[in-house]
Amino acid sequence: MPLAVIVNSRAGTASRLGSALTDRLSEAFAKADHAARIECVAGSDIAEAVRRADGQTVVVGGGDGTLGTAAKELAESGRTLGILPLGTRNHLALQLGIPADLDGAAEVIAAGHATRIDLGLVADRVFVNNVSVGLYPRIVQAREHRRGAMPRWLATIPAVLSAMRRLEVEHFRMEWNGAEEKVATPLLFIGNNRYALEAGRLGQRESLTDGLLSVAAVAAPTRAGLLRTLLRLVVGRADPEQDFASLEDVAELCIYDHHVRRVAIDGELARMRFPLKLASWPKALSVLVPATATEQSTSHG
Repeated sequence: MPLAVIVNSRAGTASRLGSALTDRLSEAFAKADHAARIECVAGSDIAEAVRRADGQTVVVGGGDGTLGTAAKELAESGRTLGILPLGTRNHLALQLGIPADLDGAAEVIAAGHATRIDLGLVADRVFVNNVSVGLYPRIVQAREHRRGAMPRWLATIPAVLSAMRRLEVEHFRMEWNGAEEKVATPLLFIGNNRYALEAGRLGQRESLTDGLLSVAAVAAPTRAGLLRTLLRLVVGRADPEQDFASLEDVAELCIYDHHVRRVAIDGELARMRFPLKLASWPKALSVLVPATATEQSTSHG
């Protein structure tokens, strides 16, 4: 049976390929000696396309938001995810060691080596990387307003500057492990497992199988302080005591508020009602990875 291949045609790299997308994917799977039935859909149709796809393995092409949507459907049905990194940044694919080029990714899928990884749950949605509340959702919103006028990566620069001009310190009340925590921060970050702070490893995770969420609240209350924190993170000299008001690993948590507000889920905006419950979903997803990878080595990207 040909592999079911579902692609978000509006994802970063996929949209740049345009009309050549289907031919390029067919060529990649032909080189890997594997038949594929390719379906290109809009991002809003990914969940439905995955639900009706045939086969134990479903290949999904797009960015991390697309993969999160597909991961929920596949984890619930016990099926396996094959990844085509066709988004803008493709953090999960990079973490798993999946080649950025389509030929290499198709070879990994054709080899059929699977491992299991954790997912994060936020209300009724799944995330593969992280959830942010506060400053970052405002950056994403400002970036999306400029989308079309300039490339997404370039639109991020004025978006950051715009959001920094309106920097707000928010007061969050959270609960985990039966205890309550209050923290004042411009940015609350919850990761699917812990993110590294060391030089050369920013954005990578120690593991994707620890069954934990990492909670990080940036301590900087001013624009200058936040810029210093960001610079220390970039060069790998972050100081947990100085740069973070809170840094915890938890299995689940609740963020209290009385509003519907914007949250960034794997870099994409969503409006969600608070209180907001988040939890780790340990080893929920079967995913195809390079044949030389183990659960430990795939976690290091």
